[in-house]
Amino acid sequence: MAGVTTFFSRKLIDGKHLSKFSKSVRLLLHDGKVASRSMSTDLDLSGIYPPIPTPFKANEDVDWHSLKSNLDKWSAVPFKGYVVQGSNGEYVSLSTEEKIDMVQFVAENVESNKTILVGSGCEGTKETIELTNEMAKKGAHAALVVTPAFFKNRMNSAAMINHYTQVADASSIPVILYNVPSNTGFEFPVDAIIKLSEHPNIIGFKDSGGNITNIGHIISETRERGFQVLAGGASFLMASMNLGAVGGICALANILGQECCDLATLCKEGRLDEARELQLKLIAPNQAVTRKYNVPALKYAMDLCGYYGGPSRSPLGPLNEQEMKDVKNCFKEYC
Repeated sequence: MAGVTTFFSRKLIDGKHLSKFSKSVRLLLHDGKVASRSMSTDLDLSGIYPPIPTPFKANEDVDWHSLKSNLDKWSAVPFKGYVVQGSNGEYVSLSTEEKIDMVQFVAENVESNKTILVGSGCEGTKETIELTNEMAKKGAHAALVVTPAFFKNRMNSAAMINHYTQVADASSIPVILYNVPSNTGFEFPVDAIIKLSEHPNIIGFKDSGGNITNIGHIISETRERGFQVLAGGASFLMASMNLGAVGGICALANILGQECCDLATLCKEGRLDEARELQLKLIAPNQAVTRKYNVPALKYAMDLCGYYGGPSRSPLGPLNEQEMKDVKNCFKEYC
């Protein structure tokens, strides 16, 4: 990371990041657990976040200079913040040290008013707690914790409530629940989400499944508590926001960031005809870089549109010729 400009402008208290959005200081016990379950955090999640890809060189080492270049370009877009080490960051292919280094690098190289959400979910509860708190020390504002999935047939409501309660009790930053059934192979039980929304250190939920009925039900049952829901895809951003979601974490925002932010603004302002037209235009390019071809397509589209995408880390391979043609056609209006 040498040679890349960095800066520290976030305040640190005892090595732990205190969110600028928090209205109350959270007291911690000696074992790191939240002292009072009646206390709440006030981190405002509203807005659009790109889940940034991890750029690699041809030898699959992390390309820090290309990451800095991408961050500089994204700074011109009115994002609320960034997601580091989400699914599109290929977090499952990175070492623990690389994950933590990515968080620190992004925190040091973006504007101080940006919210940094980090993917800290592991298969084990203990490992998730440890990684979450290490990422917090490096500048994370909140942890985006994906469901454990290896033992998916036992990941029932009781298991989810137990896992996330332990994580939230021990986390030095707020926790956001994360449902991504296309990768995990199962849906986060809705009843568990509603129950977990009562925890003072669990402030929101990202849904990448796109089940609008479930999203609406969760919002209906939790909004009185100030629980914040984020759409996990640009294809259903308008539908989610019309039901009460506060924003979105959208892979497409890495490329069409301004368009995703514009769509969120139109929804918030009630300009539904304009929002509908923009939403419909974004569905094809979004599908190309998510459900159809996934991270390799996202990176290829970034290369097409002036960002650095580069290769994915093995076992993910490049697109074939027909897939590249399809992605290029989906972005021909924009790039």
